[in-house]
Amino acid sequence: MERVDSRVVYENPWMVVREDEIRRPDGTPGIFGVVEKPDFALVLPRWQDGFWLVEQFRYPVGRRAWEFPQGSWGRGASGDQASLARQELAEETGLQAASLTHLGHLFEAYGFSTQGFDVYLAEGLTEGEPDREPSEQDMIHRAFTDQEIDGMILSGQIVDAPSLAALTLFRLRPA
Repeated sequence: MERVDSRVVYENPWMVVREDEIRRPDGTPGIFGVVEKPDFALVLPRWQDGFWLVEQFRYPVGRRAWEFPQGSWGRGASGDQASLARQELAEETGLQAASLTHLGHLFEAYGFSTQGFDVYLAEGLTEGEPDREPSEQDMIHRAFTDQEIDGMILSGQIVDAPSLAALTLFRLRPA
């Protein structure tokens, strides 16, 4: 496909929404709505019997749910994705990791968004105090066993697609 024209239809500090006019390979015209968002890091904080998760209210879907710690660089900040993973882990849970292993890069919703994310396994955890942003003030964190996490997925307590995809990467990685 070839982009013929593009215009920004909405913009705020966290995203840009644009509409692209395209030409398909057979020459027919079309349009795509595209959401541009920065990539983020998602961390799987592993303890002996499972993982640490965070729970918070997600406004767009109007509910609380459990997920793995994740986030992108704030306005004006930048750095490598591993540093971002360590920052998000510490900020949301207070945990520090002795080791961080990159498991892969995925896309959150590539049918309409440019946003991707890097998945990291954090091991050798040391507990500390979270340093959450104002938007995370209702967040809680807790360790769960692998069996509890499986039950939470089946019962709809974990519905975050990036968290589920990251857990799949972990479970399918070579031993």
